Amino acid sequence: GLDPNPTDTNPSGHRVIEIGAVELLGHVPTGKTFHKYVNPERNVPKESTMIHGLTNEDLSDKPTFQMIADDFLTFISGGVLIIHNAEFDLKFLNYELKLVNKEDLSNFDFIDTLKLARKKFPSRQNSLDALASRFGIDRSARKDFHGALVDTNILSKVYLTLLPLLSKGIAAFSVVDPTSGLGTGSLPSKILYKSC
Repeated sequence: GLDPNPTDTNPSGHRVIEIGAVELLGHVPTGKTFHKYVNPERNVPKESTMIHGLTNEDLSDKPTFQMIADDFLTFISGGVLIIHNAEFDLKFLNYELKLVNKEDLSNFDFIDTLKLARKKFPSRQNSLDALASRFGIDRSARKDFHGALVDTNILSKVYLTLLPLLSKGIAAFSVVDPTSGLGTGSLPSKILYKSC
């Protein structure tokens, strides 16, 4: 799974400040993770700090996205990306990759857990927090703020709990249909979370 955190909810001019990813193989966590704080090379708005707790001072000595891009791409290569609200996160990640002259993530297969949850629970709240609460998943590691690696671990538990609830067997899929939110279970999955 993957989760990036940005400096704001609009990718235009806003930047990723944290990326977390955990690897699943055969729907089992491997223990491999990727976690980086990123210097956004711009001011972090106070409104954003209220969500993730990261300030300009916290990020001033961190590497830029350009400095971590190759390591990030290496970690996620060869897998299916599992992202909650993929459209939102991919906009930020693709923007960052464009800025450093790297290919965007359009060639990656992904599973959008928000789309899966909306199919299963069409009339209910399907945020990551709502799903974690509904499934009884412990969020105490989060403390007061959203953190990329903590939220990625929460996302992996939500994903693994959601799978058996779906009427279609996701593990049997050999082709990813990005519009369906479903993907293959035969490749390593990378649960991603970004902070912007």
